[in-house]
Amino acid sequence: MGKTLYLECESGISGDMTVAALLDLGADQQVLKKALASLPVQGFDIRISRVKKSGLDACDFDVVLDKEHENHDHDMEYLHGHTHAHNHATEHMHGHDLHNHDAEYIHEHRSFVDILQIIESSSLTERAKKTATDIFSVLADAEAKAHGVPRNQVSFHEVGAVDSIVDILSVAVCLDNLDIDQVIVTELCEGRGTVRCQHGILPIPVPAVTNIVQANHLKLKLTQIEGELVTPTGAAIVAAIRTSDKLPESFFIEKTGLGAGKREYACAGILRAMILESENEKSWMEKDEICKLETNIDDCSGEALGFLMERLMQAGAKDVHYTPVYMKKNRPAYQVNVICKKEDAEKLEKLIFQGTTTIGIRRMYMERSILKREAAEIDTPFGKMKVKVCDLPDGKRIYPEYEEVARICRETGLSYYEVSGIFLDTLYTERYNEESNRKQE
Repeated sequence: MGKTLYLECESGISGDMTVAALLDLGADQQVLKKALASLPVQGFDIRISRVKKSGLDACDFDVVLDKEHENHDHDMEYLHGHTHAHNHATEHMHGHDLHNHDAEYIHEHRSFVDILQIIESSSLTERAKKTATDIFSVLADAEAKAHGVPRNQVSFHEVGAVDSIVDILSVAVCLDNLDIDQVIVTELCEGRGTVRCQHGILPIPVPAVTNIVQANHLKLKLTQIEGELVTPTGAAIVAAIRTSDKLPESFFIEKTGLGAGKREYACAGILRAMILESENEKSWMEKDEICKLETNIDDCSGEALGFLMERLMQAGAKDVHYTPVYMKKNRPAYQVNVICKKEDAEKLEKLIFQGTTTIGIRRMYMERSILKREAAEIDTPFGKMKVKVCDLPDGKRIYPEYEEVARICRETGLSYYEVSGIFLDTLYTERYNEESNRKQE
């Protein structure tokens, strides 16, 4: 089972802060360096060190660029004083196109496809590649909306820059190395004022951040700090990896990591990351939050509803079901119910509006209790079978996956009930034998 990560974003969040915090939690530096060495990208090196931020010892992750790729990202006078000073630092552009028009700087433009090719050609694990792809997808959607173009026409100026690619892929590698599968982010604390980017002086939060926050239902808390605390890269990381916005009522802290930011603001300038273990971590039940979408339809064909169910499931719905109902004027109708993650609600609502005749959808947020579960493969009279193992108060319960039972039925000619019955007989016989052996011991 993976670990639960809590990101405390009181000083905002950026790509380099996230990498540093994960390294401070114990992510393997050598694994990271090996992964970055496989990238078909030139012009950078990385430096990992310890620094003091607000008197606290923190990890610092620095992408050191060669002279041709340097940028203004940490030049506070340039960013917030709005001068054209050339006192620039060597770190990434946090999702901004901080574009110096002098010829001495190179600002690489890459398409979304270019980014995906870089990820795919690397030596990252499949899980890390998926995480990196998810982060870039969030950024692509945000930039597409900001500029009014389709995703495949987005040209990543700042995110295509070397240091930004390194930051995002480093986050993916570290999360995978730490075996993180649950991420809690309660809110993003953002500053105020304005910041300079290629398109001029923009208000904080910048358009890309507001688009990400809106599309992914992230909680944003505006503070009195003058300056940009949440970068588009940081917001995209949260949107892509967050699984919950609520902490357990009580928990144990297994480990803490501090990641230092480069910019100097009137706040701590650190991202605190914690590996958590809740009091009921070893119990049989978990809780999370889901969204329920509901609408009544009395003028839509069965074919349209059948096709809609396929599209909703493919788009990430956890469950879809139809209930026969009677509506006004005694019309027989169907109530469409969709269970999904909160961040998927808007996307799935669009599919319902596009695929049916409804003109209104009810949205409800609710808590649910779920059994802890994991995927496994066990030996059966039919050979290896993929199963789902769930925790219960009195032990484990094993469920054969439907597709596995169906596959064996096709191969053997047996009925579904015969295969599942043999599976259960084998399972309970093995459990009886194990219990008997324990009693004898």
